[in-house]
Amino acid sequence: MTKEQQTPMGSGFGPESTTADVLAGIDLTGRFAVVTGGYSGIGLETTRALAGAGATVAVPARRPDLARAELKDLPRVEVAAMDLTDLGSIAAYVRGLEDGGRRIDMVINSAGVMAAPLTRVGDQGWEFQVATNHLGHFALVNRLWPLLNSDARVVAVSSRGHFYSAMRWDDPFFEHSAYDKWAAYGQSKTANVLFAVHLDRLARDSGVRAFALHPGVIPSPLARYLSDADLIAAGAMDADGNLTPNFGKSPQAGAATQVWAATSAARNKATSRSTRSTRTRPHAYGSGQRT
Repeated sequence: MTKEQQTPMGSGFGPESTTADVLAGIDLTGRFAVVTGGYSGIGLETTRALAGAGATVAVPARRPDLARAELKDLPRVEVAAMDLTDLGSIAAYVRGLEDGGRRIDMVINSAGVMAAPLTRVGDQGWEFQVATNHLGHFALVNRLWPLLNSDARVVAVSSRGHFYSAMRWDDPFFEHSAYDKWAAYGQSKTANVLFAVHLDRLARDSGVRAFALHPGVIPSPLARYLSDADLIAAGAMDADGNLTPNFGKSPQAGAATQVWAATSAARNKATSRSTRSTRTRPHAYGSGQRT
């Protein structure tokens, strides 16, 4: 996909719009959202915005104690342990939702890592970035599928970083080639886009829609693996080590696009919870095939 193929969606919002702007006049009372990474960066702003509009927000967290501390002042937020690099942890988290009889209106895959050093995770020895950013979310959404309401939205938070690399189908985990932290990140963001596009194609007849997006450049803990040289190259730091004032978008503006994608279809009907239809998994989706 090239930049020339992108078509504005006519949302009425722009790069400076915030979560408050996109949720103005929307009541999410009775809606239930799952937000990965919902206690840090733009994920935290997403949780704050949805809860502030009346939604109940489930935040699966690799560090649940930290998540509870960050979210303690927000109403209707539920924190439970889950590690995106551990398939057993993902399965256990979803069983908890199933046991609680939850039905889901929004899934926002906001957790992520960027430019991390080579790390192997899980029993499979997956590369850390593609495991966290894509494979864990792929497994999570597959398991959540039976719990999705008939008008649910699945949002994959990607990045323009997908231009750094296409999918490395012959060596996705850098087992046979030299590791490049930006290629690994780019591949994971490409995977986010492909996942959303394919899920939307397969699930739309069930009423479920999926979106992928680039939130913009936002100072956040996502940059924790970046060196000073990386920050200087990005324009976030000058040669003397001083952070650039007002670099990028605010977290509230950075979270706006994913909040809009998850809630725009809820306008004028947010207070009436959808009735879940009886649906089977879309063919191929959830079959173990790669997206």
